[in-house]
Amino acid sequence: MSSPAQIHYELSVRTARTDDWSLDLATEDRGAAVAAAETLMAEGRAIAVRVTKETLDPETREFQTIPILTLGDQTVARKPKVRENLQPLCLAPNDLYSAHARDRIGRLLEGWLKSHDVTPFELLHRADLAERLDSSGTDLQHAIQKIAVPEAQARGTNLHELIRSFQSLADRAIKRLAKDASRKAFPDLSKEPFSDAAERIYHEPDRAYLLGGAIATALASATSRTEKILRLLDLAAMAPPAGPPRALALAVIEQPLSEQLGSRTGLEDLLGGAQDLGARLAIMTRLAFHRNVEALMKIEPLVAKAMPDLNPPCLRLAKWLATEDFQDVRVALAKSVMAELVGPRRLRPGDPKGEIEIIRVLAMALTAGAGDAILPEDIQEAFTIRSRMLVTADFIENYLGRSSHARDEAVAMINLVENVIGAANKRQAARYLAAVVSGLRFENEFRFHTDNPPARLRVLAKLHRSIGKSGLAAEDSQPIQTRISDVAALVESEARLIRQLARGEKAPMQRLILLLEMACGEAAPLGPVAEMAAAEAQKLARQGDLRDELARSPDHAALVRTMLQKMTRAAA
Repeated sequence: MSSPAQIHYELSVRTARTDDWSLDLATEDRGAAVAAAETLMAEGRAIAVRVTKETLDPETREFQTIPILTLGDQTVARKPKVRENLQPLCLAPNDLYSAHARDRIGRLLEGWLKSHDVTPFELLHRADLAERLDSSGTDLQHAIQKIAVPEAQARGTNLHELIRSFQSLADRAIKRLAKDASRKAFPDLSKEPFSDAAERIYHEPDRAYLLGGAIATALASATSRTEKILRLLDLAAMAPPAGPPRALALAVIEQPLSEQLGSRTGLEDLLGGAQDLGARLAIMTRLAFHRNVEALMKIEPLVAKAMPDLNPPCLRLAKWLATEDFQDVRVALAKSVMAELVGPRRLRPGDPKGEIEIIRVLAMALTAGAGDAILPEDIQEAFTIRSRMLVTADFIENYLGRSSHARDEAVAMINLVENVIGAANKRQAARYLAAVVSGLRFENEFRFHTDNPPARLRVLAKLHRSIGKSGLAAEDSQPIQTRISDVAALVESEARLIRQLARGEKAPMQRLILLLEMACGEAAPLGPVAEMAAAEAQKLARQGDLRDELARSPDHAALVRTMLQKMTRAAA
């Protein structure tokens, strides 16, 4: 007997006419894919969407694609041909010292730099490192080939000529560095104060290069990344007090500092390896936006509780980053945080509730610090991607655990719904919540619980209100709230609570207030029970003795008036 075909549905989107199709969602739920596509178009977040049915052929192991929904402009506009600049990326040794070039060098020579525990800044400013790379034989040649091959293809130039061009550039840069080191062109900070060196060479044409050589030499004897960071902060403290020389000194220091903090090795050494990824990202965010996060911690207890303490090196760095200096360092830290957020690693492995909490804290902290270093829309996109990891089946299973109470599961799922962002993610979380609430276990727990009926109705009312505030779309929240209202109706009908309140022995004012609390959604969820309570409350309010009592008691009259207004708004 052949096994059933494996089928899933894929949602692809385009956000601009020149964009190619990109996969946005893959699910086994056809309705979910169609609903997500319609939501994207309705909210204007895509110019075109398409949903396809993918069926796996068990023999060929290939998917057969059948379109089931297309919306928007399905044609892809041809991108204008951009005329390539045929000039080499770098023409002179000085070109290798730009931020873009240093970043490219860091990626091309990642293995070599890591094995020698240095950064591109140090390589470009220390003759001993440059000569060691040159004598290594294959490392430099492989790096040149890695950049030359794609560049030659993109530019349509001869590969061998481009390799010779890059090789010549590397040779000239190494010779220049060795020559400057041999003639002692770089200031010697063991013989000259850093402030004096910056003042002296400020008028030199290659002042940034020369001061960088002095700084790189000062870092050479450091035995760890943390020690290098602290030495850079020492030099920053010794910078000229004001003027262009100070700006020069801090700008040059910022280059190696941002490289140290922009690498995983440097951060792990600075932060220590004991924390999980969530704690490390929290510390990095606190460093990058120190003033804003400190202010947030004073008004948000959750942030204050979740933010780890800063060790002495981090605290010292944070004080520097709280100033107007070192903007590139803040950007490097922010980029590292964002890169980890969209990565696959869990922030709190083995602790799903802690994972949700630290994501919420990071979202608040990053939003508080958003500005030049990071854009709000980038933050939203990163947390939308991270939220997808919270609505997978394995995470939900670990998150709910083996809870013995459906009520606890419902509360946990509402908390998850509140903390994920993105329409598709909220919809997926709503499905899990709906599965909990619609189950017979949930119904029986509230119908036959040992708590008295008023207490059970108040719990259901709180769940009902929480769902309404969770940010779900109406089409997702209303069926869940309706189910809760139906369960409340069962509880009320079995206890006959409203009839008891209407005809009970309690004082008329007390009964009226209880009925109004139920009618406005505080003591019972909105729906059948609230409507019944509202009708009985109106009957009770017409009684002459109760009206006389309200006239004699302004406080009770004001309370009843307020609750009547709430009831009217709830019924609207």
